[in-house]
Amino acid sequence: MKIYLDVCCLNRPFDNQRNLRIHLEAEAVKTILTLCEQDPWQLLNSQVIEFEIGNTADEVKRTQLQFMVAKAVSIIRLNSTIITRTKFFETAGLITFDAMHLACAETQADIFLTVDDKFLRKARTLTALTVNNPLNWLSEVLL
Repeated sequence: MKIYLDVCCLNRPFDNQRNLRIHLEAEAVKTILTLCEQDPWQLLNSQVIEFEIGNTADEVKRTQLQFMVAKAVSIIRLNSTIITRTKFFETAGLITFDAMHLACAETQADIFLTVDDKFLRKARTLTALTVNNPLNWLSEVLL
């Protein structure tokens, strides 16, 4: 199972953990990352993820995010197919980075995970790729 987590997911453990939903999603993300170190789950990375992480202002947070994605089995490189698909997603109403993440994920992922509810709802209407919230997906997969 190849898993693509957008940067919102990767940042979830750094969000305010006093909010129950955020805390549970953060734990789900951490669990998924741990399970990606074992077969048959595999974490995917992309140039888009690396760019966003590289622009993280907080150096400690940036280093931790880089450590998280260092365990990825591959880095999805931007190409003309991804750029074309990104433009389609933008035309359909996604913001650029969300569109790029989804276009990258479509090339290799079995599942695309995000904690952004608005993006999740829209993405589900635009792609055949399974798109879900990490907490909901992990609950479904492990039960």
